[in-house]
Amino acid sequence: MSKPSVQSAPHASACDRLEAALFRIADPARQGALVFTDLYAEEARSAAAASDRRAAAGRSLGPLDGRIVSVKALFDVAGDATAAGSAILRGRPAAGRDARAVARLRAAGAVIVGRTHMTEFAFSAVGINPHCGNPGNPQDRSRVPGGSSSGAAISVVDGMAEIALGSDTGGSLRIPAALSGAVGFKPSAGRLPSEGAFPLSPTLDVIGPLAATVADAALLDSILSDGDLSNGDLAPLSPLPLAGQSFLVPRGRLFDGTEPAVAAAFEAALDRLRAAGAQVVDGSIEAELDALVELDRIGVFTAIELAATLADLGITALDGIDPKTRARIEAGGKAPAADYVRMQNRRAALIRLMDERLTRHPVLLLPTVPMTAPAIAEVLDDAAFHRVNLALLRNTRVANLFDLPAISLPIPADGLPVGLMAMGRRGSDRSLLGIAAGIEAVLLR
Repeated sequence: MSKPSVQSAPHASACDRLEAALFRIADPARQGALVFTDLYAEEARSAAAASDRRAAAGRSLGPLDGRIVSVKALFDVAGDATAAGSAILRGRPAAGRDARAVARLRAAGAVIVGRTHMTEFAFSAVGINPHCGNPGNPQDRSRVPGGSSSGAAISVVDGMAEIALGSDTGGSLRIPAALSGAVGFKPSAGRLPSEGAFPLSPTLDVIGPLAATVADAALLDSILSDGDLSNGDLAPLSPLPLAGQSFLVPRGRLFDGTEPAVAAAFEAALDRLRAAGAQVVDGSIEAELDALVELDRIGVFTAIELAATLADLGITALDGIDPKTRARIEAGGKAPAADYVRMQNRRAALIRLMDERLTRHPVLLLPTVPMTAPAIAEVLDDAAFHRVNLALLRNTRVANLFDLPAISLPIPADGLPVGLMAMGRRGSDRSLLGIAAGIEAVLLR
């Protein structure tokens, strides 16, 4: 099957681009039946036709009008149950309304093509799910796509959508972006609306975009942050010049055990940034990471908060949950309340500590993950799964625990995709996106 990519004809009509996306979803080689848990073909056709009519009449709703968007399966869509990748949630009542983020996308004219595959409860970075099947990495179907926003990444890279809406609790947008060859952006906490998204960890969860370009990621960020076209919020993102821009590379434990292919691609990318005039200096955040280790010794936010959410839903029997996930939930349910309060206090101190650290060098650069995508067969064993899961989360979770905006960009590499992650000071989201666009422009020359 050969058909133009949904990404290849940006000036084509919304209807034509949607049909190209649906064609790809139907292609068995692209595993669309696994990538999408819900497909809204007819609703999308109606939305695309309405967008084309607005365009013909000169009444476009803005830059997202007519764009093809996929939505992670933890977001409410009116009329459907939200299972969040879990068999035990499939019997939940249908949502009475769209998640707030989904409603904003529709109001901006987005064409919602469907909801996408995810790991159970978004509680894994690997991208496999025994309840929903395991779609492969779009670069090599025998390898994992990364998670938990696995289907989001595949839908964009394989041309089944132009932009994807996902979530990120410890790296769930950036990890699949890095392993699959896309852009994944984690905003600062509270920037984008999470109402109507199934929570893994209300403390750490954020929603955000996964896209083929920084510009498209920034567009979705603008729409979801309730940007106003009249004051320029939705103007095209301008890449910030890198000349004179200062970057800190936090050498130390976040580089330990990095695959040679990842290390080589990352160092080559740094050389290109230096050649473009950026000041790239080595430094350390080891003191801040030591403080994070102390927090980790007390407990794990995700396990504690997910256990509480399931209990509030009346789910006490966990037998239907993947054993790899169930054991962590059971442990979280036993955590003392006093420990949870201590964790919240420690994290607040961590955020202040890192904010002060980034005063002089406000942008950190490091590999998004220390490896390329492993084979699916290699992570089916419990011990291997947990080892790979922890390795994938090691670098990305820093942004969630310290509440930093962070973005993963694909960088030139031999073989499988490699991601470079930029992390900025809390609240510097739009500045970080502009810097990321500048990095992207340099690396794509």
